[in-house]
Amino acid sequence: MHSTSHGGMPADGAFDAFQVRRDTHISAGLARLKLDDLSPGDLVIRTAYAGINYKDALATTDYGKVIRKFPRVIGSDASGWVVASRDPAFREGDEVAILGGGFGVDHDGGFSQYLRVPAGWAIRLPAGMTLRDAAALGIAGYTAALAVHLLQEAGCRPAHGEVLVNGATGAVSSMGIEMLSGLGHAVTAVSAKADQHDYLRAVGAGAILAPADLADNGKPLEPARWAAALDALGGPHLDLIVRSLMPRGCVASYGNVTGNTLTTSVLPFILRGVRLIGVNLSYYIDQETALWQRLAGDLKPGRALEQVRAIGLEEVAAQLRRMLDGQTTGRTVVDLSA
Repeated sequence: MHSTSHGGMPADGAFDAFQVRRDTHISAGLARLKLDDLSPGDLVIRTAYAGINYKDALATTDYGKVIRKFPRVIGSDASGWVVASRDPAFREGDEVAILGGGFGVDHDGGFSQYLRVPAGWAIRLPAGMTLRDAAALGIAGYTAALAVHLLQEAGCRPAHGEVLVNGATGAVSSMGIEMLSGLGHAVTAVSAKADQHDYLRAVGAGAILAPADLADNGKPLEPARWAAALDALGGPHLDLIVRSLMPRGCVASYGNVTGNTLTTSVLPFILRGVRLIGVNLSYYIDQETALWQRLAGDLKPGRALEQVRAIGLEEVAAQLRRMLDGQTTGRTVVDLSA
């Protein structure tokens, strides 16, 4: 791979990127690009790190239908240094993160040595947050922080009882476990991956259950067991959580791994006063600055960040295949800083 410095563009103006293309079928691989090949934007950013998300893996498949316009540089979150700005809010050398929205989907994304984005998409890093940590947190960390924040807003406190977190080895849930544990909550993790118990304990799980350990008696009200929950799975798993919450308990939902359909009973809501909270970053933009500050402070998942793997751009294709095969744990970033 070609090397560049974050001080400016390479002499020939060309740089490396990982691009998805479509002919008869979708294909993906390294490409040599110039700035004019990228989507337009007010900021030119020299990429330091890019986070890898499951959506990026889906974007390389025919069935994922993530990308509508080709070719497209994928990668839905990244961090780096501003090298050129047409917006007075940013100057050369500013350290920023970009995540979510159309980044890496409708707009060329983070798997590239250089980015070009609208200034409104860039988040200036708070004190205490490194470029590596910003990309490692990315959408996953921000989603986990928002979910935990919303549980707190709903009144969830450590003294109320155990918090259940399913999909526990996934990036969002594993960071959520550590955030909750750090705030003093007793956390029970649910995972089908028996070989990942040490990892889950390392990030703060006090107890670990297999999905089969959660008894479902099929009743509208199961025994009240959980004060709160983080749900990454949806479908019948979310239904069981709703029916198993303590009075005034709440569950934050941010995933649909096992299904979009939720069939449940109204009885937990009207008899126990439980709450179901949806987590979507787009509708909490007003919380963005405060949440990034917390991600550098009381919600920083330090142990999860220590587990983050870094790979090169040339290794992205293999990593995306592993994600599609369910063979990954935690978070991986692409190191583009050299």
